[in-house]
Amino acid sequence: MSEAKLDRRHFLRLGAAATAGLTTAVAFTPENARASSKADKKIITRKLGNTGIELPIVSMGVMRADNPNILKAAYQIGIKHFDTAHGYQGGRNEEMVGEFFKDKPRDSFIVSTKIHPDREGISTEKFMEMLDISLKRLQMDHVDILYLHAARDKDYTLDPRYLAALKQAKAEGKAKHLGVTTHSNMAEVINAAVDSKIYEVVLTSYNFRLAKDEELHKALKRANEAGLGIIGMKNMAGGFLDKEKQKPVNCKAALKWALTNPDVHTCIPGFTTYEMLMENWSVASDINLDAKEMSDLQLASNEVGLYCQGCQSCNGQCPENLPIPDLMRSYMYNYGYSYPAKAYETVAALSLPENPCANCDECTVTCPNGLNVGERVADIARIRNIPGEFLV
Repeated sequence: MSEAKLDRRHFLRLGAAATAGLTTAVAFTPENARASSKADKKIITRKLGNTGIELPIVSMGVMRADNPNILKAAYQIGIKHFDTAHGYQGGRNEEMVGEFFKDKPRDSFIVSTKIHPDREGISTEKFMEMLDISLKRLQMDHVDILYLHAARDKDYTLDPRYLAALKQAKAEGKAKHLGVTTHSNMAEVINAAVDSKIYEVVLTSYNFRLAKDEELHKALKRANEAGLGIIGMKNMAGGFLDKEKQKPVNCKAALKWALTNPDVHTCIPGFTTYEMLMENWSVASDINLDAKEMSDLQLASNEVGLYCQGCQSCNGQCPENLPIPDLMRSYMYNYGYSYPAKAYETVAALSLPENPCANCDECTVTCPNGLNVGERVADIARIRNIPGEFLV
């Protein structure tokens, strides 16, 4: 069995911890959460590090949502934290969030947004300009959490330009708490965040496909012990195992798995329907994995799937130096999330050559997790040929 797959013993060990709370790695303890019996269905909450914020373990990633009624339903049902970003839906996502919350008590919700410098980088001043635009869209004078978005290594995380912007935002009262998000090379980014003594929150990819990533789990534990708030994303590992969408991931089980780790304080699953909302919210009062759920995740872990683990092993392998992790994430957005607009936006920002693979007869990149990199790059690169306004 390849390293891309979870061996049964390792997976069942994690499963036992998930259901019984027996191991340190993923134990669910009273110190990290407040839970009750299934009978009264009380919502489990956890403290977001040392921020002073306490949240239900299920929050909302607003990225794909474009219907304010979904936002309304989530708010009314008890979700408190709503995550958006400067670039989502060309700014319309922040506008929707702002319009919905403009007449709500400011202490009744927690909003985060993210600023994503392009690959060439931006100045401190440009970062602040983007934040001001976000605040105007949100109709707020501050956000609860401001993130540096999509950090991929230590240097990016600790870039003086971005740290200066974050500190300025907090000093001016435009952000209560500062954070960093990461889709790849997560352990390095999280450790850098701890070392910075500036970041207060980390938003990181975290799902059952990362169960054997020991460095990531060590970094999460270190961050938690240092008082950082930790929020999980990409919890469903793409949502499907195949581009044809014939093999769905058991998303409820996947969300439960992520939340069995006490070093993860809340997760931000995205949902666009009431049914998806209710399925995710049911986990907020019950994270116990039953035998079928564990079996479903084990079977899913043995397939290649659509999710790139962001291990960066592909870096340096491509003779054209293509940003492969970003392309693999775009592939997941398109085929897993059914969100071609986000895939288009991500690919368009990469400044790829017209035919990125034109100089290669065959792809020499080998993914340790089994992804057919060459095939997926060629597939997703085509999305640039579709006018962006045709995509939703």
